[in-house]
Amino acid sequence: MSAIVRDAVRQLWLHCGLSPEWLDRLSLSGDEPALPSSFALGRAAQACIAASGLAAASFRQLRGGDAQTVDVDMGHAAAEFRSELYLRVDGEAPADPWDKIAGVYRCGDGRWLRIHTNFPHHRDGVLRLLRCDYDKAAVAAALRDWRAFDFEDAAAEHGLVATALRSFEEWDAHPQGQAVAGLSTLSIRRIGDAPPLPLPDAERPLAGVRALDLTRIIAGPVAGRVLAAHGADVLHITSPKLPTIPTLDIDMGRGKRNARLDLTIEADKARLRGLLAGAHVFIQGYRPGGLAELGFSPQDAAGLRPGIVYVTLSAYGNAGPWAGRHGFDSLTQTASGFNAAEAEAFGADAPRAFPGQILDHSAGCLAALGAIAALHRQQQEGGSWHVEVSLAQAGYWLRGLGRVATTAALPAPEQVRPWLEEGESGFGRLLSVRHAARLSATPARWALPAMPLDAHQPVWAD
Repeated sequence: MSAIVRDAVRQLWLHCGLSPEWLDRLSLSGDEPALPSSFALGRAAQACIAASGLAAASFRQLRGGDAQTVDVDMGHAAAEFRSELYLRVDGEAPADPWDKIAGVYRCGDGRWLRIHTNFPHHRDGVLRLLRCDYDKAAVAAALRDWRAFDFEDAAAEHGLVATALRSFEEWDAHPQGQAVAGLSTLSIRRIGDAPPLPLPDAERPLAGVRALDLTRIIAGPVAGRVLAAHGADVLHITSPKLPTIPTLDIDMGRGKRNARLDLTIEADKARLRGLLAGAHVFIQGYRPGGLAELGFSPQDAAGLRPGIVYVTLSAYGNAGPWAGRHGFDSLTQTASGFNAAEAEAFGADAPRAFPGQILDHSAGCLAALGAIAALHRQQQEGGSWHVEVSLAQAGYWLRGLGRVATTAALPAPEQVRPWLEEGESGFGRLLSVRHAARLSATPARWALPAMPLDAHQPVWAD
């Protein structure tokens, strides 16, 4: 089984243009099935985390450090891909982030539809579109007057998020599925000229690397969290006008500093431009085109900071009719065939989701891999770089890892406990999952505790 994961790492590694000699320094342990799924979720978690950890180790050597080995256990990696579900604050599980009407419904044409209403404006928009009360039974009744594909399109036209259930065959025949199939798992593209940016001497792989993290929920924050695990100075910038999910803010905020800027205000845009001028990495997961409208497109960033590594995370990629659509992990699973395939594998009548936000975590780790690979190129040949990853591309890659037996159960608490750590935070005492990539000379760790979103000033650390 490890040969399949090793081959997956090798393909990602060579696609990123990294030195193949490093692949011999990787050790993998554990076996599928790691989670209750017919898909190789353990392989995906292990391969993504292994590739990003190996890239960090390689970057440390590029900066003058000694070579080291990297080890990743599949069970630990699978636990990290469900990290928000293991989080405890002062011994208690945080509040359930799912809204009471979010989920799957049968429409009038007999097809299933998933709606996502965890943000208030998405919830209110769905209720306006359906003209019904804030009640699950009322939503179910209203959706019986709709065809699933019609509501999917109407929701998108109103800036809302809903997707109809599709099989793999239907997704592969859909123009967006075909567009995603034509994209690589992740892309790293040079977008400007610049000399290599100076980095200070440092013990940890990414120490001295300054990363701006303008993301929310899971995929983008995971990317920043991985960089922080290897020593990057990650400054998470949120807006006081945009909703977040507190549980995720805590889990994804480990290792980062947090500040707020309102990018509709010119003074705060100027502050972000100032931060960008001192950054090495810029990660953003805004709706497609959203930051470009504010003057922070990849080209804008490369002009403000020649040598920047700009990372874009999206739901459906940069091509196809859905390239501009909002999306979340659960919706992408539904639209692209996974929920239908899981239901068939488990003999379920209704769509069956993964046991975690696997596309989010995969895309986040792939984005971190792309960022570190682009830093390699920036240090070796200069230039400004644009890394692009989407949930749908991560899903297409996951399909390529094959299927497994569906006999696994969720890991028992005593199985996961060795991979957890405890510490103080700005929210109380946290119990949370450690990073699964074990580097022999520079162990991964989060040097900073999770803190509230307005805990710091929007300035770089000294």
